[in-house]
Amino acid sequence: MRIRPLHLAATALASLICLNTAWADEVQVAVAANFTAPIQAIAKDFEKDTGHKLVAAYGATGQFYAQIKNGAPFEVFLAADDSTPAKLEQENEIVPGSRFTYAIGTLALWSAKEGYVDAKGEVLKKNAYKHLSIANPKAAPYGLAATQVLDKLNLTEATKGKIVEGQNITQAFQFVSTGNAELGFVALSQIYKDGKVTSGSAWIVPSALHDPIRQDAVILNKGKDNAAAKALVEYLKGPKAAAVIKSYGYEI
Repeated sequence: MRIRPLHLAATALASLICLNTAWADEVQVAVAANFTAPIQAIAKDFEKDTGHKLVAAYGATGQFYAQIKNGAPFEVFLAADDSTPAKLEQENEIVPGSRFTYAIGTLALWSAKEGYVDAKGEVLKKNAYKHLSIANPKAAPYGLAATQVLDKLNLTEATKGKIVEGQNITQAFQFVSTGNAELGFVALSQIYKDGKVTSGSAWIVPSALHDPIRQDAVILNKGKDNAAAKALVEYLKGPKAAAVIKSYGYEI
């Protein structure tokens, strides 16, 4: 008599596990390097709230484009611009109607040294530094924005011999954080949390000095039948994700 209820309980538990496994999916996401910290924070809530698992790779938008065109297994792409996702849309590489702007990025001039960068960025014009770090402008939209700022300030020629290029915005940040460059253009999200700069000194670059850094997300063709891919895109549009994104200095 005791065996039957135990057997039924085990069967019910097994069925529940099977149903839960069938419902929960994993999504492979290509994430622009500037969005590393926010997506890591968002992923925890996403996995807790939906049961789906987010597996992220971080890098430069231009490099991800090449990888996607070469068959990389990404299902969702969070780019650092809007032009690359638009190009993928034109090339029929994405699920129609899935493209949207998930964040508008902010550029900052940053030094790991306290008090080194003034509130108006005058340190750039003083030209007393040896190295200025930027991300590769051909692959990283934040690097392109940095070159636009230098051009607007008529500093392109003056800084030409001082620039050190990172492959992406993470490497550009690392050059500054390790002291290999006295200052550099980074994503505000790398040095900012809950309304303040977390270390060193920074100038938040006025948006008028460069093209808007509209960051678009898309579901790639490889993710068209993945419930987790659709769930992630919807989650990024929701209030929980928006709160996290704004806390890192982005606009929505």
